[in-house]
Amino acid sequence: MPDMKMDAIEKLSAHYEQVVLVLQGGGALGSYQAGAYQVLHAHGIEPNWIAGVSIGAINAAIIAGNAPDERMAKLTSFWEQISTAFPTDGLSNLNPWFNTQFRQMSGLWSMFQGVPGFFRPSAQTMFSTPWLLPSETSFYDVSPLRDTLLSHIDFKRLNDGEIRLSLGAVHVTSGNFVYFDNRERTITPEHIMASGALPPGFPAVMIDGEAYWDGGVVSNTPLSYVLHGGVGDMHEDTLVFQIDLFNAQGAMPETLDEVYARIKDITYSSRTRLNTDAFLQKYVLRQAIRTLYEHIPDEVKSCAEVQALKDLASEDRVTIVHLIHRGTQCQTQSKDYEFSRVTMLENWASGVADAQTAMRHEEWRTPPTEKDGLMVYDFTRGAKRKAKSGKAVKAEV
Repeated sequence: MPDMKMDAIEKLSAHYEQVVLVLQGGGALGSYQAGAYQVLHAHGIEPNWIAGVSIGAINAAIIAGNAPDERMAKLTSFWEQISTAFPTDGLSNLNPWFNTQFRQMSGLWSMFQGVPGFFRPSAQTMFSTPWLLPSETSFYDVSPLRDTLLSHIDFKRLNDGEIRLSLGAVHVTSGNFVYFDNRERTITPEHIMASGALPPGFPAVMIDGEAYWDGGVVSNTPLSYVLHGGVGDMHEDTLVFQIDLFNAQGAMPETLDEVYARIKDITYSSRTRLNTDAFLQKYVLRQAIRTLYEHIPDEVKSCAEVQALKDLASEDRVTIVHLIHRGTQCQTQSKDYEFSRVTMLENWASGVADAQTAMRHEEWRTPPTEKDGLMVYDFTRGAKRKAKSGKAVKAEV
């Protein structure tokens, strides 16, 4: 009997030269990404390149820093270590009101007590006003995270480059966004911690004498880096699984808690439309360059300048499978720092369910046409986006 899984993987490899995993930041919501990856892993879909910010950087490093048969065990171990089981876990879903209160109290627990294996309150109390603590630049000590990373990541494997790893951070004094890439430097625990050093909760991380903060301060998603700094220069048909933790679309808030939650969703969402529209404009320009090249006389084509023009006219096509954690009614503004075990498992299960929905579809398994250039699928919303005269439009799947 033929191996259907291997057959599907071989067909995917025949169509796409690289598979990229793009992981957004979002703190406690990050177990959604682990659940989604669990489904990809079960289907034999392993990335050649992972780009992550904040908690996405940690998930990315755990995946890249372990052998394929150890990745799920390490992800599971990490999320179990940093989530807290409460005696009331079994009661949390009795009714929506109790569920909401449970999540609020769990968030407060993380705020007061810290998160095991991740962060703990600094020596100075976090309730003191900042001007009474001139020597403090953060509320928490993240040194426990370093030990956790060392116990969950094989840094030799991570830096051997089997999987390209790119971690987004912000240079504090210049305000510039930077990427720590294992193709360009040796990645250490500090690079991962820098990507998740969200101020003022966490302190800046020093690397080679320079201070870095969480990449989410500037951009919470690596999608723009992948589309404009990577794919376009490598001339390869690419399949991107973009796994986001904040949803740009949402209802009108009716309470202050919902206002704060909505602000986070808008602030940290991915701006996928902005990034893909920019890519499509670049793609249409390349198509025009290719058409122009075909009309140049043969005696002119040998010129170095014309050859450089030809290189710009690559036909790399991109498919994005977009998974977005849309949460539940009971989630509150503390959702990114609410590390209860029951909520972690709920987020994980949501990632599994959304990824399974994507796996049941076939459209994304082949690249878009040369005319389209890029296609974005969001199967949980029943929509896709494609190129049309250089602009993005919506169409029903």
